[in-house]
Amino acid sequence: MDRSFRQGSRIKRLNRFIYLISPNKFYNGFYKDLESVLKTQKVHFFQLRMKNHSKDKLIILSKKVKKITNKYKVKFIINDDIDLAIKCKSDGCHLGQKDGSIIQARNKLRKKILGITCHGSKKFLLDGEKNKADYLAIGSFYKSKLKPFALKANIEILRWAKKNTKASLVAIGGINPKNYKKLLIAGANYIAISSYIWNNPKLKPYQSIKLF
Repeated sequence: MDRSFRQGSRIKRLNRFIYLISPNKFYNGFYKDLESVLKTQKVHFFQLRMKNHSKDKLIILSKKVKKITNKYKVKFIINDDIDLAIKCKSDGCHLGQKDGSIIQARNKLRKKILGITCHGSKKFLLDGEKNKADYLAIGSFYKSKLKPFALKANIEILRWAKKNTKASLVAIGGINPKNYKKLLIAGANYIAISSYIWNNPKLKPYQSIKLF
């Protein structure tokens, strides 16, 4: 496990505080936009989250993405699929509560990064901590276009998690330049964003991320 992501061993938070999640579909010019976004040096993780592609297609896309994330020293995370994460030689995998055993995931991933969705549940947070997840994702804090029906979390759970866990904390759900700072102040190590970057009707991706 990469212990550098756990709060107890962090030296301090650097400028790379963004956990960037991919759009559901890559559009023309996506790879160029991804480069421009990662070039800002604000992104620590990039998660490939695409629900409607075959595994073969995801392997092809992963190879292209990984070249870019490697170039900018960003951690490349696969969503939901441990076997795909291993096959793609990604830096790690993110799992939801219905994506299988955390213990089995930790054993399979070995030293790769393991992230766990915890919603706003203290039980899920403690289970993730007990089973040595590298980061715990908490949310949704605000209305989210990516997950409109996601369970809501109160900001107090961030403060509680900060005191009761050592894993890094990722805040997720409807985060934008107007509300992200209060999540960092409450205890989040990273903020997860997607729609504000990729589906912003007014700004291009590199313009959007500069507002954080």
